[in-house]
Amino acid sequence: MTAVDGTGALEKAIDVLEAIGSAPQGLSQSDLASKVALPRTTLYRIIASLVERGMIRRDPLRKVYRLGFRYLELVRNAYLMPDLVAAASFELRSLRDLTGETSYLAVLDGNQVMSLERCDGAHTTRSAAALGRSKPVYCTGQGKAMLAAMDEVSREEIIKGLTFTPLTPLTITDRRRLHTELQITRARGYAIDDEEIVLGVRCVAAAIRDNAGKVRGALSVAGPAYRLTLERLELLGPELTDAARRVGAQLSESQVRIADSEVELVDCPWAFNGAFPRWSEDQQCLYWADTLAPAIRVLDAKGERVFARLDSPVCAMELHQDGLLIGHAAGWSLLDREGKEHPLDNWPGKNLVGLGSHPSGSLWACLLTAGGCKLGELTAQGELRSPWTFQERISAFCWDEKGEALYAVGPDSGSLFLLQPGSTAVRRLATLPKGSGRLSGLALDCEGGVWTTLRDGWSLVRFSEDGSLDRMIGLPIPSPTDLAFGGKNKDTLYITSARHEVKMEALANAPASGHLFRTHPQIIGVTANRNGWGRVK
Repeated sequence: MTAVDGTGALEKAIDVLEAIGSAPQGLSQSDLASKVALPRTTLYRIIASLVERGMIRRDPLRKVYRLGFRYLELVRNAYLMPDLVAAASFELRSLRDLTGETSYLAVLDGNQVMSLERCDGAHTTRSAAALGRSKPVYCTGQGKAMLAAMDEVSREEIIKGLTFTPLTPLTITDRRRLHTELQITRARGYAIDDEEIVLGVRCVAAAIRDNAGKVRGALSVAGPAYRLTLERLELLGPELTDAARRVGAQLSESQVRIADSEVELVDCPWAFNGAFPRWSEDQQCLYWADTLAPAIRVLDAKGERVFARLDSPVCAMELHQDGLLIGHAAGWSLLDREGKEHPLDNWPGKNLVGLGSHPSGSLWACLLTAGGCKLGELTAQGELRSPWTFQERISAFCWDEKGEALYAVGPDSGSLFLLQPGSTAVRRLATLPKGSGRLSGLALDCEGGVWTTLRDGWSLVRFSEDGSLDRMIGLPIPSPTDLAFGGKNKDTLYITSARHEVKMEALANAPASGHLFRTHPQIIGVTANRNGWGRVK
């Protein structure tokens, strides 16, 4: 077959796809044959190939052909941006209901604008721009809104490559006028298309920016110019701006699930219940505990090994300037740097469930109470000074780098708490449903992100400073227990896990349960909290 023959066959296949795609209810074989006017044998051959590749499918009940799921999958991967569409769907309907006109969601496609979604207006005569069709960026409300919201470098890169073609007598046709229009758009927060792309049609639009400030798209309302007067567009502009802001607040630059393959298994024996990972900056090593074995383990340049064995289950551990503080069922001890155990006085009791340190060096503890937990600074007598009170058990807590905020997790309610010195209030920063897994463990990064693991959730998550969930990393195990940043540049996230409570069915699919893992979540540096000897004096 020659190149010309191949092109002809491709065009015939595209004709078939377009015919099927333009018929929402599908086409029978006879209807399809009449629409594309192809020889029966040629049509059969094309249909068979497209069905085999998943580009079209045959509805077995109605005996018609419709677009296949493979076709939809390719479109989704390339353009649909499911997070953006989902976030904008409510606002699109609200804008349509507010105005009676058609509302649109659009994104940049190179130096063009492409509509991803629309809600049709209530009028017979209305705007009905085709989804997926590209339009010039310089003469659409959506395009001008996105250009105005972009940084200067990105904006100029697009503008310098534009060819200004007049589509109506009102189309902007020179760069100087476009720059002026964009300055006005930035100042007022919304853009207007005054019959610049289609005579008789006006549009008002506002850019969508995510939490990182990146332009992700634009919302717009369009309709006949006689209904959408310029005065009405100016009244609607602030409504579009507010709607776009609400959509952007649901988005994050990094709403991506990282694959299990990016999590590395550390070469070491599994633990019954791994917990309390602590990175020593001085020693350049990671300490962690098997709370049930019980033993303290260490990972350094020489490899992973047992640092010390204990006689009682471990209930808490924290770095100390002279070694490690270990709370266990029979009391508490200091393990020196050689792993020798030194019993300590003023044991807070068996109700101790956690130890941590303030950046100033003071020791903090969490103790069980009859109705929940209390958390505060631990005195030399083993008592808590001015503690915060919780109505549930706290599984982990840690201070930020400056000692201005204390974070804690409550697995029973699925809550991440934020506590501040000088206030007795317990603020709930974020909450996850129980189906997500039980929160367990805490680590802070240098960008203000709060990381925690999800037991029975097969993952770990990051919350931004405002409490929104902005990252999730899938794990090959059901019960991650705790985590800590470490490594030479503190860019490695270590994760401990449990094995003893994993059911046999899950264990068969998660044989690495109980092991130590590490990953590199692309965080530049981390807080010094919990990452060095000398924290507790």
